Amino acid sequence: MKLYKTSQGTLLCDSDQNYLGPEYDWDQLLGRENLSDYLKSEIKSWEKITPGRAREIQESGLLAPMGNQEIWAAGVTYYRSRTARMEESKDAGGADFYDKVYAADRPELFFKATAYRVSNPGGIVNIRKDSTWDVPEPELTLLISPSGKIQGFTVGNDMSSRSIEGENPLYLPQAKVYQGCASIGPCILIQDDLDNSTSIELAIEREGKISASGKTDLTQLKRKPQELADWLFRANSFPIGCFLMTGTGIVPDDFTLQAGDQVKITIAGIGTLSNSVGEI
Repeated sequence: MKLYKTSQGTLLCDSDQNYLGPEYDWDQLLGRENLSDYLKSEIKSWEKITPGRAREIQESGLLAPMGNQEIWAAGVTYYRSRTARMEESKDAGGADFYDKVYAADRPELFFKATAYRVSNPGGIVNIRKDSTWDVPEPELTLLISPSGKIQGFTVGNDMSSRSIEGENPLYLPQAKVYQGCASIGPCILIQDDLDNSTSIELAIEREGKISASGKTDLTQLKRKPQELADWLFRANSFPIGCFLMTGTGIVPDDFTLQAGDQVKITIAGIGTLSNSVGEI
């Protein structure tokens, strides 16, 4: 099942069936345990619509599929990310930290965004004016219930200033957390597991041409999604659930974003998250 948040209500697409339901309080909706069972019960009273109507609703504009849930993120979970982080921070003397965290039992977990810092699908994500090297980070993103159970998956864009983080690893919050620093969507795939062969693709368009691209898959993810979720819930609680970005395996070399670029991130089975780039 794919769950969409739209300006016209709640859209659920399940195989060849499409249902349009009312607007929900997404704090309460995503804060439920056994979300899949709840939705299957709810759609009995929803309006059944055609595939064409479902596409019209999606094309008219989607909202980030969340309420006031926090978004957290995991770092250095792919070997490619480890290598890139070591390279960007070597002049600051921080390269060894990334190598050590890649091999450690404890993952790197950090706070990423509050809801009002998150851009809608099709909306604008930002780069910082005081940064000289900026990239999108395509990430499989987990929807986690209040008890720590994975309930679904979405596409995440973890916007990052590599120049600020590379200057000093202690600057990570400034490199990661600012207005328009993240986007999720276009929907939540409601299921508790994904195949390891699931692919993640990135394409960045500039003036109508592809200026950077990349592809990876979940076999390259060093830590299992539920393992990351379990670490996040150690000594922490999330009464309305939360989202967790699981790290990136795609880091464009010799490339920095510019205002006006178009970022497209596709995860097989979930969909494509598209955003334009602004500057703040």
